[in-house]
Parts: sequence; structure tokens; C-alpha cells
Amino acid sequence: MSWKVLVTSRSFGRISEEPVNLLKENGIEVDFLTEPKEESVLDTIERYNAIVVGNDKITRKILERAKNLKIICKHGVGVDNIDLESAREFGITVTNVPSTNSDAVADLAFGLIIDLARKISIISQRAKNGNWEPLIGVDVHHKTLGIIGLGAIGKRVAKRARGFDMTVLAYDPYIEYLPEEFSFVRLSSLEEVLRNADFLTIHTPLTDKTRGLIGEREISIMKRGSFIINTAREGIIDESALYKYLKDGHLGGAGLDVIDKNSSIKDLLLSLENVIILPHVGMYSRETINLVSMVCAKNIVKAFRGEMPDNIIV
Repeated sequence: MSWKVLVTSRSFGRISEEPVNLLKENGIEVDFLTEPKEESVLDTIERYNAIVVGNDKITRKILERAKNLKIICKHGVGVDNIDLESAREFGITVTNVPSTNSDAVADLAFGLIIDLARKISIISQRAKNGNWEPLIGVDVHHKTLGIIGLGAIGKRVAKRARGFDMTVLAYDPYIEYLPEEFSFVRLSSLEEVLRNADFLTIHTPLTDKTRGLIGEREISIMKRGSFIINTAREGIIDESALYKYLKDGHLGGAGLDVIDKNSSIKDLLLSLENVIILPHVGMYSRETINLVSMVCAKNIVKAFRGEMPDNIIV
């Protein structure tokens, strides 16, 4: 019996044909859906045994119709866009690709720190518009970096901060101690991190406990002129509160790789010169995209062969 795979991820196989070829070499058919709205997925999902999903939602409604679906492969780490309880109920395996994109996301997060501190994007845009007046930024070295979520990505950001002689504070309620190589990081309470950070970077998954974790109270106790970077998930920061404290100058700026595109706050944030907004490109390096794609393809091949895929969530 041949399998059919539906790919809704916009980046799967984008860099190289290697992952698609791996599937085809194992007798697996591959179809791409470029506009993965719920309606279009519903129209076709019954034909497929596997799906490679990006950030589009896999809802209960989709899973109810997916009579032949055996495995969902998240082309990335976060699985908050997949109805895991329904997948478990219907006996559908869900996998993701943890750690593989950690360096790419850490590079982007630290790039945003430097960009915000030295106003690189602002100055560049002004120069392109004919304004060559310099703006004064702030140093990154010797400042305090606060990290929320010290998993694979958070640890890599910490290592980059060490090269800038930064003081590194981290909040992660699931970590009690750190190995010797991270002795330069001080585990702290959330409040201590917020009060002391010149730059606050978020690297935690979106869960019931982290939704709205950074709200008005949390931002209000941060240093005046400090910066927030979020390359994790929308929903962790209250964007209305973020806009308020950016607008009144309490925050020096924000770098957001994730944002609620359906919120009315989006346009307000876009209007601020001291905000960098990106379309969720944290893992978008050539090396990382291809590696993540290959892990997804290998997991589908394993499932097709009746073997145990890697990184099973449910």
C-alpha cells in the first residue's frame, strides 16, 4: 500500500529536494497545499496518511475527517497549533523537531538585541529615505540579559551573551540547577529577571501557564529604557500592555518574531519606529530548514515502515 503525504508547511523542502526525494524513494506520494486554510485542508485531508504542518492550525474538525491519517509531523518545535487531545483520541501520532532549530533562533534573538540597542533598522530606513542624521543607541556588552525559558534555545542565547560579557539572569521554573558550563547564568525569580534586565528575551512554549505571562504588571516593573525580544510564541506577551509601555517610552523597544496578526494592536505596533516585527522567521536559515525537513521526512518513512518515529508528542 502506498502512502500519501500532505505538506502545508511553507518551508518544507524549500531549500533542497532531498526530503521530498526521500519520501518518494520509499514509495510515498507528496502533495503541497500552499494556502492551508481550514476549509481547503478539510476538502482533501481524508486522502492522506501523513501531514507535514507549519504554523497553520490542525483542529478537531480536521482530525475528525482525517480517517486515514496516521502521523502529523510539525515542521518545527511548537505544537500549540495542533489539537493534541483530539489527535490522542483518534490515535494519530504527533511528532515535532526539537533542538534542531535552536542555533538559528538564538542567532535571530541576539541579532534583534543588537539591532534594537544600536537602532540599526531605524537608522537604515531613515538613510534610505534621505535622512543621514545619526541616532544614539546603547551598548550591549556588560549589560544584563534576562532569559525567560532556559531550554535549548535559551541556553544558546546565554552562550552568545557570554561573548558580550553580559550578566545573564534566567527564569525557568522547571530547572533547579545548571551544569558547570552554564555557571555564568544565575537562576532567578521572574520578578528579579524583570527588574534587572536591560534586555529581556523569551524562549518558552505557549501553554496555559505561559499565556499572558508578560502582562501590564510585569512590563511596568522593568527598567525604563529596557528592551523586550520575543522569538517564541504570540500570546506570551500581552500586546496591548506592550504597546502602552512602548508608546509612553517606558520600554526602549521591542523585537517581535511572533505577533497576533488578527489583533487590532498589530497596526499600532507596526506604527512604532522602535519596534521590529518579523513574520516568524526564527528557523529560516538554509541549514536549519533543510535539517528540520529531513527529520520530518525520516519520521514519516519510519511510520510508513511500522517503526517508531522520533520525538513523539502524543
